[in-house]
Amino acid sequence: MLRALLLSLRHPSTPDKCRTCKVLTEEISIPKRPPKIKESSEDVQKREILQTIMLILESVHLKWELFPSWTDFSRLHLSNKLAIFGIGYNTRWKEDIRYHYAEISSQVPLGKRLREYFNPDKPEGQVVLTRVQKMNWKNVYFKFLEITISEARCLELHMETDWIPIAHSKPIGGNIVQYLLPGGIPKCPGLYAIGYEELRNKADNAVVDLVNDGNCESPKGPASESDPVTAKITYCYLGIAESITLQQCLFFHFQSTIKNQSKEWASINGFLAQNCKVEPGISPKTIYIKFVEVERDFLSAGSLVECLEKAIGYPLKFNK
Repeated sequence: MLRALLLSLRHPSTPDKCRTCKVLTEEISIPKRPPKIKESSEDVQKREILQTIMLILESVHLKWELFPSWTDFSRLHLSNKLAIFGIGYNTRWKEDIRYHYAEISSQVPLGKRLREYFNPDKPEGQVVLTRVQKMNWKNVYFKFLEITISEARCLELHMETDWIPIAHSKPIGGNIVQYLLPGGIPKCPGLYAIGYEELRNKADNAVVDLVNDGNCESPKGPASESDPVTAKITYCYLGIAESITLQQCLFFHFQSTIKNQSKEWASINGFLAQNCKVEPGISPKTIYIKFVEVERDFLSAGSLVECLEKAIGYPLKFNK
């Protein structure tokens, strides 16, 4: 009997083994990974704007400047400038300067914004000070590009203004369509851009066929940023409505095209006129506009076409 007891202790039965394994498995079960939080459209837009600003700063080859003492900073005479600026840092382990933040200072003078980033009493400055004190960062740097009010508004047109698709009428005279401009175009000076979407084939009818069935209303609302078509829109022209209004400029481009179909094919009007011809099996390019109001006194300042070309990364086809 004693021998049987010893044997049972050395070789426990299979059910006991399974029970023990089950307990251990439950004890060491790996917790499930929490689901990823989906980035909001607002966060995506902020990230894209930040990336665009950094690309602009890099494209003009500005040098980083080591942030000076407060006494030296007050002598930089930055108080009245509008600018695109970046804040950078390096570490004790890596000398390369990396971006911490970048911004277009179009409403607040550059000097005031930089003081907030280097003032420990401000939230922005507290972040910078803490990272230096904790030796996360070694040095703090800044760089800036001075801009005019009109250039700031031009960048706003690019980064913050939605594209509006332009509808077509039914074909007139067999193979000609007319553009149907939306209502609400301001009767004031400003900047406007014209872009197009290169359509792959006629099957993409969601946004391809903008020919209306009898009514002459434009598509409702601007193209949203979540809509994949917005990523394919190519800028081709930047207009300055200085002597006449935004509404008059856009009507000139879109309403006079049928009369000028054989003239100036290399101009924006010629491009729009040619796009009105409907050929069998080929849909017209989808045309888009966007605009922003700017006071007339500011429109003549700056290099607006070059400013936009730097921001988008390619030349405007019809701005000579």
